[in-house]
Order: sequence, then structure tokens, then C-alpha cells
Amino acid sequence: MPDLTGKTAVVTGATSGIGFEAALALSQRGAQVWLACRDQVKARLAAERIEAQGASLPVELVPLDLADLQSVRECSLQLRQRLPRLDLLINNAGVMLPPYSLTRDGFELQFGTNHLGHFALTGHLLSLLSTTRNARIINVSSIAHHFGSIHFEDLQSRHRYRAGQAYAQSKLANLLFTYELQRRLQNAGSETLAVACHPGWARTELQRHVETSGIRGWLFRQAERFFSQDARAGALPTLRAATDARVTPGDFYGPGGLFQAKGAPVRVNSSTASRDRPSQQRLWKVSEQLTGLSYLD
Repeated sequence: MPDLTGKTAVVTGATSGIGFEAALALSQRGAQVWLACRDQVKARLAAERIEAQGASLPVELVPLDLADLQSVRECSLQLRQRLPRLDLLINNAGVMLPPYSLTRDGFELQFGTNHLGHFALTGHLLSLLSTTRNARIINVSSIAHHFGSIHFEDLQSRHRYRAGQAYAQSKLANLLFTYELQRRLQNAGSETLAVACHPGWARTELQRHVETSGIRGWLFRQAERFFSQDARAGALPTLRAATDARVTPGDFYGPGGLFQAKGAPVRVNSSTASRDRPSQQRLWKVSEQLTGLSYLD
């Protein structure tokens, strides 16, 4: 990683796991890091841990609940008022496989948090990013996107909810959003880059809803032994997407090992569905309607 002195980074969902490790590494290389998190008690503890492990600057906090569009607006307003620049927006936070529930605005929790919350956050912060030279937006997806489909007729899973399908849909949405965002940035003449990454199979708190009992639990634990990596390794694709000078518009990074489950971060290919331009454009328009936020038209 290069020296990041003078750079400012906002990382969502950085109290543990991938987000914490990315924030730690960025801070150790000189960046001013802001943790945008829902639980401010956990965020303060995370900031203290980062500072104790060699942060170059004090770590700043800003409240953010991605499952509440009003919170997204308030967080963005605070950042725009307090930051003179924003070099890195790392859209990392997410939920995986929860029981069916809705966000405050009535969206299925995974789609609302993982995609719509970050879609809105990015839009609200775009003016700050656009005035910072060589800024980057990094959207954290998942290998699960390969199993995803966008159910435009039932985006909120009201008629049928399967947690795994809803999660895969939200992670596919992250990539459709990234590619359409990059196209619109280029059309607007912006030098801001939109790129994506995935951590492979990383052992983090995100897995807390995975079934661990019975034969399924046993099979999960056996597979985890051979195919998973720790959170620090899982953060490497994020860090490469954020800091590598060779990154190009719309790149996608993930582990280079078997099944992209673990290994050093490399450019990887996303699914055919993620590259479907009509789906990218349709999801963008639907996201504008659902969030009430229009940008880069």
C-alpha cells in the first residue's frame, strides 16, 4: 500500500470484520479514517483498538444506520459539513441471512441495507467525492452474487422470502450499481472511480445467522476449515481496490485462490448477470424511485 498521508476515507460497517481490518490498514498508512457505523459504542471501541495499533491520526466517528434513509441523509450532511475532501468511500457494511424483516422505510432488510442504503449514501456524498482528485468508491460485494437474480417483480421478497436468495440478490445489486455508477461518472466527465471487490469466504460476524447445528452445521464447519480465511486476509481485496495505482474503472477484485474463496487479491470476473446493461439501468432507476434520490442523470 502507498503512503496515504493527506487522504480521507469513510468506511461503513467498520466495528469488526472486513471493515475494521480495512480501516486499520488505511489508518496505519496515514489516512484520516472515519467509521460510519450504527452502534456508536462498538464504533468507539473499534476506534480505540485502531488507535492502539498504530493509527497515524485519531479515528473519527459518524452515526450511520443504512436501514434508515433519514440516518443516511443525516450522516451524509455531517460528513459534507466536516470534511474538506473525501478520497475513499468504502461501502462495506452489510447483513447476511437474517430472519425476514424490513428496514424503517419498508425495504427487505438485506436489499435495503446492502444496496439501497449504500446507493443513497453514495449519492449524498458525490459532491464531496467529485471535488476530490482521484477519489474512489469501493462497493463490497460477495461471491454469492453468482447465485443471485434481481427479482424486479418482488424486490422486497414480500411474496416469498428465502434468506440466501435475498442475500445473493443484494450482492448482485452491488455490482450492477458499481458498473452503472462508473458509466455515469465517465459520461459526466468525472475522474472519480467506481470499483468493486469481494472478500471470498472470510470468517467474520457476518456469518452469525448461518446454521451451525446438525448435519448442515457440520458440513459448514468442515468446508470452513479448508476454504475460508480470516478477516485480515478478507480485507485485502478491499484495500487493493482502494489503493492500488493500477486500478481501472469498473474493476472487480477478489481472492485468487480456488473458487475465489481465499488467497491474494487479484482482478476477477463477475457473473454474466452483473454485466447486463439493461438490468444495471433498470436497477438504477428503481433505486432512485425507492430512495427518492436522483443523481448523475
